[in-house]
Amino acid sequence: MTVRRLDPVLVDRIAAGEVIERPAAAVKELVENAIDAGARSIAVTIAAGGRELIRVVDDGAGMTPGDLELAVERHATSKLPDGDLFAIGTLGFRGEALPSIGSVARLSIATRRRDAAQGSGLVVEAGEKGVVRPVAAAPGTRIEVSDLFIFTPARLKFLKSDRAEAQAVSEMLRRLAIAHPDIRFSLEGEHVSAFDWPAEPIGEDGLLRRLGRALGREFPENALRIEAEREGFTISGFAGLPTFHRGTSAGVHLSVNGRPVRDKLLLSAVRGAYADVVPSDRHPVLFLDVGCDPRSVDVNVHPAKSEVRFRDPAMVRGLVVSGLKAALAAAGHRATTTGGARTLEAFRAVLSMGGSGSAIPRPSFPQAPGWSVPAVAPASAPQSGFSDFAAPSADARAHLAEPSPDALDRPLGAARAQVHETYIVAQTREGVVIVDQHAAHERLVYERLKAERARNGIARQPLLLPEVVELDPVDADRLIAAGSELEGLGLVLEAFGPGAVLVREAPSQLAGGNLQRLVRDVADALAEHGTAGSLERRLDHVLATMACHNSVRAGRRMRPEEMDALLREMEVTPNSGQCNHGRPTYVELKLSDIERLFGRR
Repeated sequence: MTVRRLDPVLVDRIAAGEVIERPAAAVKELVENAIDAGARSIAVTIAAGGRELIRVVDDGAGMTPGDLELAVERHATSKLPDGDLFAIGTLGFRGEALPSIGSVARLSIATRRRDAAQGSGLVVEAGEKGVVRPVAAAPGTRIEVSDLFIFTPARLKFLKSDRAEAQAVSEMLRRLAIAHPDIRFSLEGEHVSAFDWPAEPIGEDGLLRRLGRALGREFPENALRIEAEREGFTISGFAGLPTFHRGTSAGVHLSVNGRPVRDKLLLSAVRGAYADVVPSDRHPVLFLDVGCDPRSVDVNVHPAKSEVRFRDPAMVRGLVVSGLKAALAAAGHRATTTGGARTLEAFRAVLSMGGSGSAIPRPSFPQAPGWSVPAVAPASAPQSGFSDFAAPSADARAHLAEPSPDALDRPLGAARAQVHETYIVAQTREGVVIVDQHAAHERLVYERLKAERARNGIARQPLLLPEVVELDPVDADRLIAAGSELEGLGLVLEAFGPGAVLVREAPSQLAGGNLQRLVRDVADALAEHGTAGSLERRLDHVLATMACHNSVRAGRRMRPEEMDALLREMEVTPNSGQCNHGRPTYVELKLSDIERLFGRR
């Protein structure tokens, strides 16, 4: 079989397979061209998921007749004036989009520069270029793609349903709109939620408004400003609070110099920053833009330009992780406002079930003739701090302990009661706070252990009688292999025959706990993480397991001063708005919402 040169149209169709694999890819290329042309308004219309029609209209610079004729030629572009592939400052640069689309569809272009008296039009069908003709056109460019892949029927078989393809177009356009809030974007067509987002002023406020439109109206009030810089790289944007999370990573939006990307390095950095505060099966919601000199990043490493390669990837990852962690720590005890909203919705659902004509049944209790409010025994000694809890005490009743005036002005208010021996009810000037005592104290102990480890290692306490823990031989070997790591966390173990370890020392803060259960849970934590991931992440996971064992348990009664101490420590502890497993530690109900719930407003 002899070697031959392929037909130019066939070459374009092969190239289209790399660049235009679905309608969303075609829309992406056309919208990126519009952004590069300086458009301030971009309107996209699709039909049948983009298979039958894609129309992109912009008010950018437009093209001259000569530029238009060259634009549909392969590898013709205006975006590499000096031919330097290592200093790319535009979204497009290969010059493949228009000829690739024209080879597998019917492509119609009408364009006009602002200083031109009339526009120019051109049609490309099945790779065959027509003649440039004068047309009536508004300033900017209007491109229509019809019957996508009609000349490559095999490709049509690999497309998903019209609805799925339309949703892919919508998601792609949203990512571009988030990265460029100063441009107006609109989308209309079948199987999509149409939107028309006006251009926002350049700056934090404009970006946050655009994010509110794209990520939900609750996002702005649950977002943290992110800004950091290191060695010529910057990160900027907004990140949601840890308890403002979702079931998929669709809410994670990343860009590099304004180019939306789904880069593995950046996604890994985001997961690492939130690993300590978000459940493993949930994902944060955020937008981050990495800014740098174009020469410090290679954008020509992926056919769809969705991944990049940094000159110093470790430094970039460290910048993203540290920037996010610093913002999350600075947020302190903040939790999402949606927690209270969900609680009120649950109340409304119960009330609506009982408001349909039949009254909600109320339980009746027998009257105990000799019952009286139990007296509160005075504390034998004033409590010092929060680290040492007393034995279970009497129920804390709201009318037996008056809150101090300044406590009501604190963010988490003054403790008024404990219900079901699990939840602390606190009163603020503006509403009510409900705290999960175990989840909250678990986070506090965890943060103490982390801070202690960072300072000078976790203090250890030798056991008077070393404790033997019997395990599966594999788990015992795993613990002994991690002995040096565990020793740094205050847990000193020795091998004690097949399938057993001897606990010599334990962290001081965990003294008196159930060491058998602790060691088994640490073995499970090591098995779960294995050798994958960084050492720090493994140690944090083990610390979280240890903290869980020394936390105030559900079912433990607390004195009023203990509950107030817990609230005050939460207010000054980083990440105390969620427990070690990512669940919220408290919800806040505004008094105005409660009054509306009962029809008082």
